[in-house]
Amino acid sequence: KMAAATADTPPSPPADGDDPHAWLEDILGEKCLEWVEGRNKDCVTAVGDPAATESYKRILSILDSKDKIPGITRIGNDGWYYNFWRDETHVQGIWRKTTLESYRSAAPEWQTVIDVDALPPPTVDTAATWVWHSYSLLDEGPGGAWDRALISLSPGGSDADTTREFDMVNEAFIEPEAGGFALPKAAKTRIGYRARDEVLVGTDFEGDGATLTDSGYPRVVKSWRRGTPLSEATTVFEGEQTDIAANQYAYYDRGFHHEFQKRSITFYTSKTWYRAPADFSVPAPDETAAFEPVPVPDDVTFRTFADSALIELRTEWCPPGCEETFPAGSLLAAPMAEVMQADFSNVTTLFVPTDAASLSSQSGTKDYLVLKVLEDVRTVLRFWRYESGGVWADVTAPPSEEGGAVAVGQDVSVSAIWPDEDNGMWLWRDGFLVPDVLELANAEDGCISTEVLKSKPAMFTSEGLTVHQYFATSLDGTKIPYFVICRADMALDGTNATLLDAYGGFEISMLPYYSAGVGAGWLERGGVKVIANIRGGGEYGPKWHQAALKEHRHKGFEDVEAVAADLIERNITSRPKLAVIGGSNGGLMVGNMITRPVASRLFGAAVCQVPLLDMKRYSHLLAGASWMAEYGNPDTDEWAFLRKHSAYQLLRHDCLGLPGKELEEGTPTGGRAAAEAAEERWTCPKVLFTTSTRDDRVHPGHARKMVCSLLEEAPPAAAPCVLYWENTEGGHGGAADNKQRAYMWSLSYEFLDKALGIGGASL
Repeated sequence: KMAAATADTPPSPPADGDDPHAWLEDILGEKCLEWVEGRNKDCVTAVGDPAATESYKRILSILDSKDKIPGITRIGNDGWYYNFWRDETHVQGIWRKTTLESYRSAAPEWQTVIDVDALPPPTVDTAATWVWHSYSLLDEGPGGAWDRALISLSPGGSDADTTREFDMVNEAFIEPEAGGFALPKAAKTRIGYRARDEVLVGTDFEGDGATLTDSGYPRVVKSWRRGTPLSEATTVFEGEQTDIAANQYAYYDRGFHHEFQKRSITFYTSKTWYRAPADFSVPAPDETAAFEPVPVPDDVTFRTFADSALIELRTEWCPPGCEETFPAGSLLAAPMAEVMQADFSNVTTLFVPTDAASLSSQSGTKDYLVLKVLEDVRTVLRFWRYESGGVWADVTAPPSEEGGAVAVGQDVSVSAIWPDEDNGMWLWRDGFLVPDVLELANAEDGCISTEVLKSKPAMFTSEGLTVHQYFATSLDGTKIPYFVICRADMALDGTNATLLDAYGGFEISMLPYYSAGVGAGWLERGGVKVIANIRGGGEYGPKWHQAALKEHRHKGFEDVEAVAADLIERNITSRPKLAVIGGSNGGLMVGNMITRPVASRLFGAAVCQVPLLDMKRYSHLLAGASWMAEYGNPDTDEWAFLRKHSAYQLLRHDCLGLPGKELEEGTPTGGRAAAEAAEERWTCPKVLFTTSTRDDRVHPGHARKMVCSLLEEAPPAAAPCVLYWENTEGGHGGAADNKQRAYMWSLSYEFLDKALGIGGASL
């Protein structure tokens, strides 16, 4: 949920002069890469070569397995269903197609459309391979040919990508000389068709960052006509420099044409304008229909369903013309034409949250809107049928005696197959111990009657394992749900090696899913896996997320501490046997777990992946400015609360007592005496940091500087085991192909095995 920047992003403003490790922010600097190479060697020496382990072989075989269910997407009206696939033969992947009839068989007949491995390699910095990102289709409505697509490929896995137009009939890229749209230079780009011969594009047009926002996203949107150079594209919309991004997009929706302009001001607020052209035959600059502001709060999520507006609230709102105030997390529907007149007298309430229930997602077929609702992190599906003219009917079947939610530790998700045509849906079931099942369903009967299309075989031994859901009590009394995956006969004696996973940010929910890698890499070796649904996530809607925003960030960290303490109190584990893991925003959580006084006494080990750690610098590094609505602005008085959970400063100045420029009154300035006192009261759990050179969301400098401080400034007794691994490819996901993914995860599990003393060897 974090954003990106390119290798050509202008250098970040210099760090404060009191940071001795600021030089590690030079991503591709020769000295930095030498340092990285040294730390990587030290890591492998300490843990062992992951590629030589059984764990690596198992995880790689799972990632490359042909028994995985290939999810398919219908494109067009010719009966073709597409899938992107990676295995040991197709390392970077192939985009392929088959028919539904063939897909139903045990051995579908696939036709390769694009072979990414066969493409000439990129020549950008450390990137050696192309990584598939996405495709955007030309949708001309009913009767459309569905014969063009814009293909986005990333050099090395960064968020920056290139775009080339693709002929879906002849299955070949359309060269610019033949009139094809192409953006060969990797950049953070938003591009989509408006019509067959027109795209709306936002990118780094001149390569100097002038048309990007401070967050590194497109600020200027242009209309680009086929057969013309990009330099002749016409500007149709501009955002502000301080916005996260600006965008203009047009689409066809169940018989209606919609076009929007949008300024994403923060991660959660935006300004939106709308017009409804009769069609998209007139180019955007020449369209006479005027854009008008959409009269809704800045923090709503706004969508359409045919001629109806769908409005999801993040804060409570009483719409004009209504007598009722709707709470945050509600989903409202109203006729689009009336909305644009600020008339909400015909609003329909599709969902209202409760203390236990929140809206997780929604999917629309031709006539139905299906809501995925979480009730204490257990999924229930609700169904609404659109009758046209702004009229909606609740057609959800009454719950059975057992209730409507799935079993603990399981999940179900739905998505429309072809909403232009019918109400068919893909229905996926899985769970922590339940392999994926793909079924063909229909919203008309509430997805009750289904056809099983594919079932994934078990990919790890789950016999004897079970899932529990518990609730821990956080420091302020809030009940925090968490799942425990363990042996049914597990001894409650505090000796079980336990891995606690949490995220707690950006309203992202951590729901049950089948992870064969976790099963083979951790559960099969006797480990216990815990998923904590801490505040900052979306498990209970906007209120759950907002409870840990900005100055309340510590609430999420207190939740993790509460879950850890509850695990110890239940005698599931103990401090020497308990580890914490998290990536990205979850890496910030781990950084706090190893530096907060309470937390560092709860954990024996930690794995910190692609982390955010230096909250003084984060908004000046790559895409960090786009997250200030989540964390705060360190260049204002908000630094006062940011400082309290900035793991890098907590480490250097609080844990180690080192001197430094502080903005909080009363903060110790440090010194040898302070460092000695700090050593007595703080010990860092054994910790492994992993990141990627090509990560253009969270700067690798966060992890580099934290590790450098631990290695060079912490007394050996205070930080007895600090390891670091940086992949030179992979982007924010940390890996660019299955071998790299298997290497990273097996490295993590081998580290945890030794750190928690599972297999006898120790670090």
